[in-house]
Amino acid sequence: MRIYTKTGDEGETGLFGGGRVPKHATRIAAYGEVDELNSVLGWCAVAADAPQAEVLHREQRNLFTLGSFLATPPEAREGAKAYLPEWPEEATPSLEKEVDQWQEALPELTAFILPGGTELAARLHLARTVCRRAERQLVALAQEGENQVDAAHVRYLNRLSDWIFVLARYANHLANTPDVPWAPGE
Repeated sequence: MRIYTKTGDEGETGLFGGGRVPKHATRIAAYGEVDELNSVLGWCAVAADAPQAEVLHREQRNLFTLGSFLATPPEAREGAKAYLPEWPEEATPSLEKEVDQWQEALPELTAFILPGGTELAARLHLARTVCRRAERQLVALAQEGENQVDAAHVRYLNRLSDWIFVLARYANHLANTPDVPWAPGE
């Protein structure tokens, strides 16, 4: 398999299932942001212990699946759509369940916190911001017309950013590193 095809040298790229669009198209930006998030989660996983790395890798797989849906426009050939993986219906409920479990172990959040703490928590806070950017891009694509984005995918990214935030706090907690509250004016 060749890594370079030279077909994008004029500023366009091909979509799965046919069609070419400018590389700055909203759909391309959306799956580019999801791809970036996937890479940042991989960077987080290398700093995580085994259980945390496992859940991060699970979400990387979900993000790859999401990217495949985003790379396939609604007007794609049916034959191409048949190759799409199935979206895991448990993706968002699993995130919610883990958020609830981790929050039980955490002190109540009474103020905004500064991103940071342990190496893993700092990386996760960066991942959270990338996730929010990906979500904004996905919402922009959804607003371009009907059937551009599955509502389940928007919900998933919204919940994923919450999950990443709580996992960052949980990583600090496991390392006995307190979150640093934001104190305006200090």
